Amino acid sequence: MSVKIGLKGRAETVVTQENTAQAAGSGLVPVFATPYMVALMEGAAVQAVQASLAPDEGTVGTRLDVTHDAATPVGMKVWAEAELTGVEGRKLTFTVSAFDEAGKIGSGTHQRAVIQTERFMARVQAKLGG
Repeated sequence: MSVKIGLKGRAETVVTQENTAQAAGSGLVPVFATPYMVALMEGAAVQAVQASLAPDEGTVGTRLDVTHDAATPVGMKVWAEAELTGVEGRKLTFTVSAFDEAGKIGSGTHQRAVIQTERFMARVQAKLGG
């Protein structure tokens, strides 16, 4: 693992009927859903650090503290940006922000843990008793 503070990532999409609050079950209106904004923020964080990890490493989300401050209609482009602001052992902390073509729609902090992918998946599968 050779991650360094200041690494940045970005993820983007277009709002469709499939990623609205109605479709996600997180609301009743056809606007970009908060769960999808959060996923976009996580994707930006992954993109920021993945190239700096060893081939057998990955990250998993462990904490989110975000606000969703503005609605985005179907058809508009949205994107998230993440910047690595803290590294404590295997714990990574990011500042995350989300935008649409009219401005900022959300922001906050996100933490991820660096994992050894194969070992992590073995522990997960052990929950099935196998």
